[in-house]
Amino acid sequence: MKTRIILVLAALFLTANFSFAQQDEECMLNLTLMSDFVKSKKYDEAYEPWMKVRNKCPKFSYAIYAYGEKILKHKIKNSTGQEKLDFINDLMLVWDKGMEYYPSKYDLGEVLGDKGLLMYDNQKELGLTDKQVYDAFDKAYTTDLKHFTSAKGLYVYFTKIVDLFKANQAPIQDVFNKYDDVSEQLETINKDYTVKLNKIIEKEEASQALTKSDKKYKPFYQKSIEANNKISGSLDTYLGQLANCENLIPLYKKDFPTYKDDAVWLKRAVSRMYNKECTDDPLYVELVKAYDATAPSADTKYFVATILYKQGKNSEGDDYIKQAYELETDVFKKGRLAKKIANGYKKRGSYSAARKYYREALKLNPSDGAPHLQIASMYAKSANSCGTDNFTKRAVFWYAAQEALKAGRVDASMKKSAQQAANSYNANAPSRAEIFEKGMAGKTINIGCWISGSVKVPNL
Repeated sequence: MKTRIILVLAALFLTANFSFAQQDEECMLNLTLMSDFVKSKKYDEAYEPWMKVRNKCPKFSYAIYAYGEKILKHKIKNSTGQEKLDFINDLMLVWDKGMEYYPSKYDLGEVLGDKGLLMYDNQKELGLTDKQVYDAFDKAYTTDLKHFTSAKGLYVYFTKIVDLFKANQAPIQDVFNKYDDVSEQLETINKDYTVKLNKIIEKEEASQALTKSDKKYKPFYQKSIEANNKISGSLDTYLGQLANCENLIPLYKKDFPTYKDDAVWLKRAVSRMYNKECTDDPLYVELVKAYDATAPSADTKYFVATILYKQGKNSEGDDYIKQAYELETDVFKKGRLAKKIANGYKKRGSYSAARKYYREALKLNPSDGAPHLQIASMYAKSANSCGTDNFTKRAVFWYAAQEALKAGRVDASMKKSAQQAANSYNANAPSRAEIFEKGMAGKTINIGCWISGSVKVPNL
């Protein structure tokens, strides 16, 4: 837990009551022994001096609670039966006392989330129901959402409401509501990480030296974003067939008269029907119109465009797409919208327009490698149309490979897929024998058509 990491014992002692320390050398001695054992990961040996300093001088140092957490987690992992239950309950108490004595060191949402995970991981031993575990996470969500950022905690929070529905203890609308709640929180967390990561990526792209902090946090942000994206996918998997059109349409038809002026409800209903491809039903059109009338925004214009496209009115749809993009002011959301718009153009075969929006997405979110891979795939698909002979047509694959590799440079999670894509494209490019036969080694080939670029032929 990041708020409870102890860097050096000396730093911790700054928070101690030194006059008290002078009066009670026993507490100082036990604190020092405990610290030395914990830093050596000798948690069993640390337990006795920790208990002594904790019981005699509970306000002596923040280390009592930060290190106590490590000690008790070790004890829980390596015990069974009543002894394990005692350690679990004691860890709960340590968190409570830590917040009481050192409130600035703890965030309520984080602690409540950790308590929920402790309950979930030991649900059987504690004899807890799914409702009790769900309520523990719900308390974190409702009292301090800002600091309820555990990806695992958010995932378990959602799975428990699904389990309650399956046990006939919660209505299906609660499942959908919680899916949206958790998805939005994961997006909020990723937005924060992405903004910070983008600043580092922009430094790298500008050939600026990274600070020690940049080097430390870059992989943390990348891994956190990747983990949250996986959790988002896991939510859909756990939701399964509950969110199919057969369930959604009757539910939204029933609730529409009640919520027809509720922008949040309309947004969620429209988004879910769109994502689950329930857009053929007339209800979808009704929902989109009501959403646009209630709270016109970039979102509503985008969904109106999807209706127009489905009706074959591409020109009108494009107008709404432009409105949607212009209306969006949030940089993170605008980047995601640009990618969605680009995906739509790509699907229609409008590669030039698609590339324009993929590049916009890259400007807004340079740490996302996906647009590079999408652009590369369009280059590869256009190879047969963008050259004057077989050699120059296949040279387009080198250009596609170069674009694909950019994805791995800006997005660590895509290194493998970017390299695989580049290898595939290079395999379709002219061979060394063909380069020699044509005498093209080291020469530059200009690529026409919509690509309008150039690529240097590899040297032999």
